[in-house]
Amino acid sequence: MLPSTISTSDYHTGGEPFRIVAEPPVPIAGSTVAERRARAIEDPAVQELRAVLCSEPRGHADMYGGFVVPPDDDGAHLGVLFWHKDGFSTACGHGTIALGAWAVQSGRVQAPENGSVDVVVDVPSGRVTARVHCEAGRVVAVDFVNVASWVVAREVPVSTSRGQVSVTVAYGGAIYATLPAEQLGLSVTPEHLGDLIALGREIKWALNDSSHAVHPTDPRLNGVYGTILYDELGDDDAQVHQRNVTVFADGEVDRSPCGSGTCARLAVLASDGRLGDDKVLRHDSIVGSTFIGRVLETVDVDGRAAVVPQVTGNAYRTGEHTFSIDPHDPLVPGFVLR
Repeated sequence: MLPSTISTSDYHTGGEPFRIVAEPPVPIAGSTVAERRARAIEDPAVQELRAVLCSEPRGHADMYGGFVVPPDDDGAHLGVLFWHKDGFSTACGHGTIALGAWAVQSGRVQAPENGSVDVVVDVPSGRVTARVHCEAGRVVAVDFVNVASWVVAREVPVSTSRGQVSVTVAYGGAIYATLPAEQLGLSVTPEHLGDLIALGREIKWALNDSSHAVHPTDPRLNGVYGTILYDELGDDDAQVHQRNVTVFADGEVDRSPCGSGTCARLAVLASDGRLGDDKVLRHDSIVGSTFIGRVLETVDVDGRAAVVPQVTGNAYRTGEHTFSIDPHDPLVPGFVLR
């Protein structure tokens, strides 16, 4: 049974919401964050808590958030279970950026007035870092340093309602299918959003049970999380410039440039040789917000060439909520109208 009240701190990163539940009011079993995610998926009480916070009338079809949980060990400050309208994610860059800002602003992690502090977070895909930069006591930027990321497959043919396309599959804490929007006769602009969502869903579900959607060591990370459709906006000596929209879960739209998706794109661009000599990726979103992505180092992961990616953005608090749950309300946990 849900508690009568649920407290949250709400942020946005690049326009994408992130609702933080610092003290989940229902127990979430497990000894690691990855195990807690697996248990949460099977636990009706945790699923109901997720649903009431991201469904209407307390949320909406594109709501996103996280339950703060204990880390795997003393090497991290906190753990988190990321959630959306369809379930629990394996990774979330925009959420990690928001958690870094929240941890510093709430005093959970002490930061210098001027300087940086690392907020270490255990997520289902591994251990990540939110490097929080402060000036005059204000958070001015957060670097999301992700797990190693790599290209899974190239030139994968997918049949869509607009014909066959060729996609690149890459891992950035979650598995993404990526392709230029122009392959579908589209551009990443709000007026094309309905078509981008529909085709993003088609591509995701076409590949979700394929061999390209299998994580090499952890089956809990299997499945295509989303489709990244992008526009090329031009390269110069300092940067690759792209605009993208990430359609994830079942038709949910990331308003930000997508943190873990940016990591997947960095892996592809590095493999293409487009990010040498300290060149960065300027990654814009469909609403005009921007992340800056860079490759920190190249590594080997079980014989695969991979990169350690960093994505820089910032998060802003939008409010604090105390949600009321009326036991007589027939619309608890809520609904999603799309």
